[in-house]
This record gives sequence, structure tokens and C-alpha cells, in this order.
Amino acid sequence: MKTKTSFNEQEMKAFEPAEKIGLVASINPEGRPHISLITSIMAPKSNQITLGQFCLGLSKQYIQQNPHIAFVIMTMDKKMWRGRAEWTHLKKEGPEYERYNEIPMFRYNTYFGINTVHYLDLIETSESQSLPMPQIVFSAMLTKFAKSAAKTGIAERILTPFAEKLFNQLDALKFIAYIGPDDYPVIIPVIQCQAADSRMLTFSPLAFKEELSRIPPGTEVAVFGLTMGMEDVLVRGTFHGFKRFRFMKLGTVDIEWVYNSMPPGHGQIYPPVALKPVVNF
Repeated sequence: MKTKTSFNEQEMKAFEPAEKIGLVASINPEGRPHISLITSIMAPKSNQITLGQFCLGLSKQYIQQNPHIAFVIMTMDKKMWRGRAEWTHLKKEGPEYERYNEIPMFRYNTYFGINTVHYLDLIETSESQSLPMPQIVFSAMLTKFAKSAAKTGIAERILTPFAEKLFNQLDALKFIAYIGPDDYPVIIPVIQCQAADSRMLTFSPLAFKEELSRIPPGTEVAVFGLTMGMEDVLVRGTFHGFKRFRFMKLGTVDIEWVYNSMPPGHGQIYPPVALKPVVNF
């Protein structure tokens, strides 16, 4: 993947609409990867990106503690950019703040106006890429054929039926992230990824093969699933490399943690979090 250190005018213009997909991969305080959907990502300058905050999720906390991030921007015509950036500061006023709150999605939203703008220096970005749909479709079909051989056989569920169904939607978008050797997150499309059962994700490496092959077995990864209806789920687990199932090579991820990142009820789903009584009103 060829990279450059700045956006051009056409790219900056392409990122302006709120109707796009923006993903940010960050690093939590334990050094683990995290992925968030942030459609407010923009590029006000050729060497800068901004994130508009309307509710406080984990990613905004994480990027202030560890400024290294990776990002994906996908426009409605399925053009995609991937890159890396570094958080520098935030502001609660200024031209970018005003610009965000003039966008109809935020201007006329009673509950979710932009209250904070995060600024990041661009480290590198790819050129515009199109999704390799023939490879993705073929890889998804191979995954669907072989994934049942990778079932764990454990009845106790980790993914809810809703989340398992989401990962098994062939038209859902999925992305995998891990921490690279330079301590920046790396984020890779893995649209062919599907659930073998509620405890195991699988994917054929035929799409994005070179990048997926760089993930070391035993690495902790995050996998983000997203439907076109903006339903999403984030899981984290251990990548066990590629093995053959029904004569097909599949990568496998043991699911160890599940997070609901959809507003307004962000929160950990698995392992279950004990309910705490409200004592202050």
C-alpha cells in the first residue's frame, strides 16, 4: 500500500459529508487495540484530521492517553483511505467547532451536538483505494464453506445472537486491528470475516492477504463489525494464525471481550459487568 504525508484538495472535500464511514483504531491503557466508529472525521488541512465529539466513548479517552492512532475513511461510493495520525489537542470553540455544528446531522440533533473537537497531525495516508470486491466475495464464500469446522464446541455463549448474526452478514463491513511493531495501531479490512460460533471468528486470507499475513500468531486483536444500518459491535481476542479447515486456510480469533459501542448505551457486554446500585441521586 503506497502512502503519502498529506491529503489533496479533492480528498479533503470528499471527507466533509457526515454520510461516510470513519473508523479510529486506538490503544487502551493496557496496551490493547480498540476500534471506534467516528463518522465526524474530517481533514480541515492537508496534514491534519479532526474528530468531532458528541458523546464520550472510550476512544476519546484513549487517544488522549496514547496519541497514536490508525484510521479508515470510506465514502459512500466505497472509496477508502487508510492512514496513521497523532492526537495533539482538543478545543471547545473555534472555526472547526462551528463548522461541525453547522452540519445538519449535528445542528438539528437535539441530543448529539458536537461539543468538542479533537485535532490530530497526519503521519501518513494511503491514496484512494477501491475495495477488491471479487477477492472479498470469493474469500467470504470460502469462509462460509469452511467455518463450521472451526467451531469451538462450547455451548456457553459469548456473542449474543444479534452480534453473531451481524458478523455473519455477508454485506456487513468488518475490520481487524492490532498493535504494530512501531507501537501504532494497524487496521485492515477483513470483510470476509464470519463467526464460526459465538466464541470464534474466522476469515479466509485471500482478500488483503499480504497485510493479514503480517499479524503474528498469538497477537491480541480487535475486530469491528458494522452493518449499513449503522449497527455495530466490537470484539477483542487472540489471533491464532492460519490453519486448514476442510482444506481451506482460515485465520481464527478466539473471542475474549465484547463491547457495545452504539450510543447512547456504550458498555462492556462480555465478560458480564456486575450491576451496581445507584447511591447518589
